[in-house]
Amino acid sequence: MNDAEGSEYDRLFYPFLFEGGKTSIEDVLAQVSHSTIEKCREVIALRRATLQHSGEQIVTAGRAMARAFADGATLLAFGNGGSTTDAQDMVTELLNPPFAGWSPLPAIALTNDIAVITAVGNDVGFDNVFARQVIAYGRKGDIALGISTSGNSTNVLVALEQAKKQGLLTVGLAGYDGGKMMHSKAVDFCINSPSDHIPRIQEAQATAYHALLEVIHTVLESNRKKEKPL
Repeated sequence: MNDAEGSEYDRLFYPFLFEGGKTSIEDVLAQVSHSTIEKCREVIALRRATLQHSGEQIVTAGRAMARAFADGATLLAFGNGGSTTDAQDMVTELLNPPFAGWSPLPAIALTNDIAVITAVGNDVGFDNVFARQVIAYGRKGDIALGISTSGNSTNVLVALEQAKKQGLLTVGLAGYDGGKMMHSKAVDFCINSPSDHIPRIQEAQATAYHALLEVIHTVLESNRKKEKPL
């Protein structure tokens, strides 16, 4: 591709294609294909490592969460950046399950209300944007789920500590070596995806919380079948 080709959009987003000389479209497609395959290999390997490292934690945490939901719990989910969207996605799938056999479960994403986030961040400090909401919404027996790729996000850790004080079940998703979250006494279950590459961590964490959802609904459905009169 030479300087005379491509739209303004192409030039803004892919400037390396217009830096002079010619680039073969076949070479570009080959590079994209190779990159995509390598990324797939990396995330598959990390998912396997997550299962090996935290498989039992996922099952045990999922069962504990199912018991809490059976007793009327609400899940409070939170995280920063990409972890915000993961928290929102998990809450969405609890409220609006993707499978016909799954029943909706109560959940709140503490990342959604920008007025609350900015008010607390401005007046009290960003470290408290989730903890203040845990104080307001959290009830003994509820579930707090915090997501941090590093395991060291202060506002996530502070919220999990507050949740523990209030008697909530606390679950954390972390990356790298688990960070402070892995060693926090305030976290009942820490599911770790051991990697230092944030995009791969987030992809593996998405797999982990979907696995949690599978366990939760499997346990709840099994309990419902046992309770049916003969």
